[in-house]
Amino acid sequence: MNTENNALPLIWKNAWQQPTFKAKLLIGVAVLTGILIIFPYFFQFIESRDGFVLPDRILNDLPSVNLSLPIFFVIWVMVLILIIEAIRDPEIFLLFLWAYIFLNISRIITISLIPLNPPDNLIPLTDPISNYFYGSGFITKDLFYSGHTSTQFLIFLVLKKNKLKNLALLSTMLIGVMVLIQHVHYTIDVVMAPFFAFLVYKLAQYWVSPTFQNNYAD
Repeated sequence: MNTENNALPLIWKNAWQQPTFKAKLLIGVAVLTGILIIFPYFFQFIESRDGFVLPDRILNDLPSVNLSLPIFFVIWVMVLILIIEAIRDPEIFLLFLWAYIFLNISRIITISLIPLNPPDNLIPLTDPISNYFYGSGFITKDLFYSGHTSTQFLIFLVLKKNKLKNLALLSTMLIGVMVLIQHVHYTIDVVMAPFFAFLVYKLAQYWVSPTFQNNYAD
């Protein structure tokens, strides 16, 4: 364990010495910061417009239950695991950073193009950390596709350890089921989330992979 801890500064030092890594990291942080800044305005816009309600037989058969606490418990446990692994591995850090950027850009596009009203019997999700970035009001129309489900699947894709990947895959399924039970998403939002997450992951992988052709730990 001490050997691993001692190696961390060297791994990051070697990575930071690579101009490509440094540039993509700084640009990525700047882009993500910009996205987080515009999010409250974007969500204010989509909440003010009228959309349409999708017929959803699966939702109609599900009871509407407030699962905000278990949903965000699972989410933030996985975020903590991701942070720990990203600190240990600059490749995971940079790959998730850009995949998450592309994920949010793609959601801005799909949400803008497909105006949906929330499902019937929706119970708003409450999470103080997310509300800090998205605004204090409840966001109910950021529907196609599910950001919570897709982010969990993205974590599954970027993690390298099999046990953690299995845990992330389980969390993806749990979040998908729970957001449906809470009626905050349509079934199609959840079903399509892993597909979009995989697409943005491959895009990020294509963008980031050349940066790690050399082994920074050497």
